[in-house]
Amino acid sequence: MTANTIFPALLQAFFTDRLLQQKQVSPHTVASYRDTFCLLLRYAQQRLHKTPAKLTLAELNAPLIIAFLNHLQQERGTSARSRNVRLAAIHSFFQYAALQAPNYSGLIEQVLAIPSMRYERNPIEFLTHAEIEALLAATDQDTWIGRRDRTLLLLALQTGLRVSELIGLRWQDIVLGTGARALSG
Repeated sequence: MTANTIFPALLQAFFTDRLLQQKQVSPHTVASYRDTFCLLLRYAQQRLHKTPAKLTLAELNAPLIIAFLNHLQQERGTSARSRNVRLAAIHSFFQYAALQAPNYSGLIEQVLAIPSMRYERNPIEFLTHAEIEALLAATDQDTWIGRRDRTLLLLALQTGLRVSELIGLRWQDIVLGTGARALSG
């Protein structure tokens, strides 16, 4: 690959080979990474006056990436948390690029050295015992759907499962018995 074709080919391979085939990331992750690169490529096009197809990997250097991240926060009003999500997508691409284009290792190392931004994390709030009781009491125990909903709520409350994990459960995932079982092997 020439210096002019390496970036477009790398970006395409990152999405098709790395994210979809190798890592099998969720559609939400692909969409988030896609949105990040759409924003980055638009920003680079405005700054460098080049279409995305003409950009080279060398032009996507640490100063440009830092300026892009600052642009997101200062001009687009992006939060530090969202900025870090964008940076994680960029870092993931450059980690892939490090394996595919080692001749750019210096540039890649500089981009990977860009730190995430610190931000205040709110403490996680938990439901009180009274709130849990009220939530469980809202289910109608006289119907199948009410008993199902109570079971799902109890499972979520006792395990801390996310909604996506809860709705992804199948009967094959359930192991009835007491306590954790040791694996024999």
